[in-house]
Amino acid sequence: MSIKFINKKILLLFIILLIPLIAILGIYKDSVKEVSIIIDGNEMHYKTTKETVEGLFNQLNIDLNKEDYVSVGLDETVKDGMVIQINRAASLNVFLGNRAIEVRTLKKTVKDVLDELSIAYDEDDYVIPGLDNSVVDGMKIVVVQMDKKIDLKTETIPYEKIVRYNDQLEKGKVKKIQSGKNGIKEIEVSKIYRNGKLISEYISGERIVQNSVPQILEIGTKDYFVSSRGNFRFKKSMIMTATAYDLSYESTGKRPGDKNYGITAMGTKVRHGVVAVDPRVIPLGTKLYIQSLDGTKDYGFAIAEDIGGAIKGNRIDLFFESRSKALAFGRRKVKVYILSN
Repeated sequence: MSIKFINKKILLLFIILLIPLIAILGIYKDSVKEVSIIIDGNEMHYKTTKETVEGLFNQLNIDLNKEDYVSVGLDETVKDGMVIQINRAASLNVFLGNRAIEVRTLKKTVKDVLDELSIAYDEDDYVIPGLDNSVVDGMKIVVVQMDKKIDLKTETIPYEKIVRYNDQLEKGKVKKIQSGKNGIKEIEVSKIYRNGKLISEYISGERIVQNSVPQILEIGTKDYFVSSRGNFRFKKSMIMTATAYDLSYESTGKRPGDKNYGITAMGTKVRHGVVAVDPRVIPLGTKLYIQSLDGTKDYGFAIAEDIGGAIKGNRIDLFFESRSKALAFGRRKVKVYILSN
């Protein structure tokens, strides 16, 4: 066998083997596709033989979250020259009062995120960072909710006490001219809450519901009284219960000749104008004027020189020189003036 014949056989075998290889290479060439993938604005180019987008992502180890945006479906067939866009959802923490909300979002601004979560806010609230700030992965958004509430309460307005001095009114006397009455005012209290917690309050308004009525009192400064014997100055006056006594045994328990018969507690002789008092109320030796309150004649000027077992407190016993006059006087109210010296 000649060498020339052998070479022809080898060449023929090579050609036979080359034909399917060329076919295989042609098929491979036809199955390779070039694709562009843009992830958050960064574009990369890849070659692949994968039939579906999901297969391509698995080949390239591209993991997706459900919130991420993909411009094509995962089951879509990969085509040569295909452009696939992926926008990654940002991971955020939103703090609302005592609540913390974890969220993944494709929204671009803080305002859009809050709207997506249906978080209400108004011009009094604080949003950190600002509403127009761009969203970035890992961002923290804090919403400080400020609320203002108005409470109404009522308070008493104490009435004013007005004192007038009246020189026509007897000294020591108090006359009520007008009764006092408290007023009422309505107070508006503004309360400021931060995230539901009260942080401050202040009075933002007041309204008078009912005016107060002042109490008006007149205090007497007149230190004299007018009697049939003229005008006399006094220190004090009081209304007392008056009785009468005389030198009879029925009044004194003594008879003429008995020790101290007709003698007062001060050692003076009883006479018209001597009266018995309780020394704790009117000291012995005090000069008085006894005025009638029932229109009868005044007892007149007197001096406290005597005491009596039954004369206690606001009582006074007037001496009369006859039993008949004492009995006629009986018991009645009188006005007793303590005279100035």
